[in-house]
Amino acid sequence: MKTDIWNKLPTPCYVVDERKLKQNLTILQKLEQDTGCHVLLAQKAFSMYSLYPLIGQYLSGTTASGLYEARLGREEMGKENHVFAPAYKGKDMKELVQLCDHIIFNSFAQYEKHREVIECSGKKVSIGIRVNPEYSTQEGHAIYDPCAPGSRLGVTKEHFPKELPEDIEGLHFHTLCEQDADDLVRTFYAFEEKFNPYLTKIKWLNLGGGHHITRDGYKIEELKKLIRYIRDTYQLEVYLEPGEAIALNAGYLVTEVEDIVENGMDILILDASAACHMPDVLEMPYRPPLKGGFPAGEKKYTYRLSSLTCLAGDVIGDYSFEQEMHVGDRLVFEDMAIYSMVKNNTFNGIPLPGIAILKEDGTVQMVKEFGYEDFKMRLS
Repeated sequence: MKTDIWNKLPTPCYVVDERKLKQNLTILQKLEQDTGCHVLLAQKAFSMYSLYPLIGQYLSGTTASGLYEARLGREEMGKENHVFAPAYKGKDMKELVQLCDHIIFNSFAQYEKHREVIECSGKKVSIGIRVNPEYSTQEGHAIYDPCAPGSRLGVTKEHFPKELPEDIEGLHFHTLCEQDADDLVRTFYAFEEKFNPYLTKIKWLNLGGGHHITRDGYKIEELKKLIRYIRDTYQLEVYLEPGEAIALNAGYLVTEVEDIVENGMDILILDASAACHMPDVLEMPYRPPLKGGFPAGEKKYTYRLSSLTCLAGDVIGDYSFEQEMHVGDRLVFEDMAIYSMVKNNTFNGIPLPGIAILKEDGTVQMVKEFGYEDFKMRLS
């Protein structure tokens, strides 16, 4: 993207790169073609529905974490539509059975509570149960580990019935976070050892999300081998629900320097915020990549990047630059499509970033801008 295009955008602004998005989608589509699996967009990571028609040309459908995402997937993509939530409200289930092809329950109690609504709906819905294989492959991010001790997500083997109810057609596990295929392979074999008797009784297996399939160096042949093993051994349909992999490295957040203050070091005050616009920076935490930015001290000029909010800890990180920074300069954070638009907020009345698409021809299409009414409508 040319510098003059960055400068013409309103700030802050998310920009999704159509070319890079298509590259990711092509990898995922080939995975479907090579293995016969179904790849679904996990909307919890990326819900830019203006791009759903494009995504639907490559993938099998969407998966949701609740009613509103299920509605969005049905309305805007209209292909396979799955849902999982730790619990469902009764009034939501009446709508979900009309929206979804697969409904996955987090407990047998939830299944029993809602099975009559499904049976009486007049619509064929495939029912699944989420399992906890009690096999953790994560280090340092317990908040994202569904296999951590005391996890509420999934049924452990201890609480499985000897025989599955006849109308339960699938099992689901989701244990990964930004991980490679070897972690999934190890998890599957731990799952298989515990739940093997059930695998001949079901029709499908959902391997959840957290697969960094489109990342450079991802061991995709190992993933393909595992999927083929599951399909050949148990004659099961296999589902994957990546979120990050769809839009990995396909987005930017453009921001402007509003002020520079000094307190032991130079601090840039940006119109973008970690707390409001990229909350994973504080939750994970992690240091987002920045165009033209380097680790602190590596180049001549080092700055702390912070925000307009009153939160003292609203700091994105320390970066160094080859040139001195000035008020009015534009900065471009990378990998800002995933877990950004879906998690942003208006704390302090900070405006939501605009949303744009960087087209393959190099032009930019503004999709949406937000104002005061978007802040006010969430309050009363």
